[in-house]
Amino acid sequence: MLTPTVAATTLLDRAGPRRSDEAWLKSHATGPAARFLMLVDLKPVIAAGPDRTTSALRWLSGADVASLGLPTGDALFLGIGDGEVAHFALSITDHLARATPGAIEFLRPAVDLRSLAMQGALTPEELSLAGQARALAQWHDNARCCGRCGSTLLVKDGGWRKKCWGCGLDWFPRTDPVVIMLITDGERCIMAHEHRYAEKMYSTLAGFLEPGEDIEHAVRREVLEETAIKVGRVTYHSSQPWPFPHSLMIGCIGFAENTSIQVDKNELADARWFSRDEARAMLDGTHPEGLTAPRPHAIAHALVRSFVDGKLPRD
Repeated sequence: MLTPTVAATTLLDRAGPRRSDEAWLKSHATGPAARFLMLVDLKPVIAAGPDRTTSALRWLSGADVASLGLPTGDALFLGIGDGEVAHFALSITDHLARATPGAIEFLRPAVDLRSLAMQGALTPEELSLAGQARALAQWHDNARCCGRCGSTLLVKDGGWRKKCWGCGLDWFPRTDPVVIMLITDGERCIMAHEHRYAEKMYSTLAGFLEPGEDIEHAVRREVLEETAIKVGRVTYHSSQPWPFPHSLMIGCIGFAENTSIQVDKNELADARWFSRDEARAMLDGTHPEGLTAPRPHAIAHALVRSFVDGKLPRD
């Protein structure tokens, strides 16, 4: 009978200087201590508590994976944990899981990472690790051929580099920078409702950086385009990796120079100013109109919380 290992996971040492050593990687991947996180259609397999109120990432041994008839040769190296235990991710499709005898039953539940984050089902450390695995696996799904010559890409460095078989060009996992900003006039903040959001949910503004653009310019451009608000001073707040599929959210605070909002309806369904009391009620779920703000898993929550708690930098 298969008996998966549930490990208390902390952030791993990604061992960048060593993962180019194929012999070193192979010895760790084939060793009895190696642990594998399975992703089924990019959904991590978890272990839920008896009452389903707690959960953790579910780690399989190499023997577990072999018992399912799945190869470990395509495993992606995540890092080294306590006791020099190597951790890997192994991504398969739902079709392969269903076609492999016993796999679909054993690899349950596989839960969408966004749902796990919203539910607060994993510790921050495990959520970060699952995000690392998902982003890396999705890059491999999307980067199958060389963008220069079209030849096959060969996997190197435990999945952290690909090399073109034809022209020799190296390819690396991508990260897309995104600015996410709370805009304030000192007493109020702007939050917006996008067309894709759940009804009555409002969040901070956000947008991708464009080539040749710095962070401050991206903040000012995005806010002006979407709301006609001119932003003056921009300060950095914090950042958050966001593996949907491979973004880095760069949290900023922007100070408005005018207050009349004109919403770009192609981008937003609505945008408005909110007082501190309103924003606090949205975070707490007590707004009289039923309006809500992002939950603690998202950097937008931290930005709004800073405004509500009066912890923004001084003008």
